[in-house]
Amino acid sequence: MSMIFIGGSRAIYELPEPAITRIGAIVAAEHGVLIGDASGADAEVQGLLAGYGYEHVGVFHAGKEPRNNLGDWAAYHVPSPDDATGDFVHAAKDREMARRADFGMMVWDGASPGTAVNALRLVIANKPCVIYDLARGSVATTYNVEDWCAMLRHAGSDIRRQAEARMTPDERLALPG
Repeated sequence: MSMIFIGGSRAIYELPEPAITRIGAIVAAEHGVLIGDASGADAEVQGLLAGYGYEHVGVFHAGKEPRNNLGDWAAYHVPSPDDATGDFVHAAKDREMARRADFGMMVWDGASPGTAVNALRLVIANKPCVIYDLARGSVATTYNVEDWCAMLRHAGSDIRRQAEARMTPDERLALPG
């Protein structure tokens, strides 16, 4: 059973049909799903998986309890560093999902730096990530850092700067000069 890290932008409240179809294929193949507990894409994917009655799901959360666990699945608490604030509170759980996954699937609004960094974490670990870019209406798979950089060029330099601000020093080192 492969483990798939599925994530996406908090601003997404409707999954694109190709992503729904792919999630259906993940369920049919009985792959494991690693997902966060955020509103937006995470909750939308959780709702879809719960509708299938799918059991092979783990929900990762930074708080004491998951914000969303729509299928009452196993929950994995990944505490953040004591000094973490804002979006950095959730970075440790995102890194853990990327570490445990074999593949990734992100539903991206074309602007969320957190979703972009999650795709980078996967490719740094040589794990392909399918990205549904809703801003461009495209689907692409990132296999390496060069693919990730090409994806970010379409988003613009401001999104890249925001993504780099969320990276660890080691993640920044993986980027080309």
